[in-house]
Amino acid sequence: MKPHILLPLLALSGALLPTAASAAPKPKLTMAQARAIALKRAPGAIKDAEYEHEGRGWRFSFDILQGKRIHEIGVDAMTGAIVEDKYEALDSKD
Repeated sequence: MKPHILLPLLALSGALLPTAASAAPKPKLTMAQARAIALKRAPGAIKDAEYEHEGRGWRFSFDILQGKRIHEIGVDAMTGAIVEDKYEALDSKD
């Protein structure tokens, strides 16, 4: 195959692959349910929330402001179990 034909074919084949957003399974919990679970564990003001693939599964992740630190809580999107519970400094880029 000539190089000038191969490049457009490679570009086209990448366009047919599913994106991470389209491949994400529908969670059993709603964002609101996961938020309630996270706030029960770590009361405060939620500064960031996302639905993401982490490790071997999908989760809702919340950054909760508590005084001068961020409490990061991960809630399994299928079971509602807390899968992450850690603190970060306010200036943390994580």
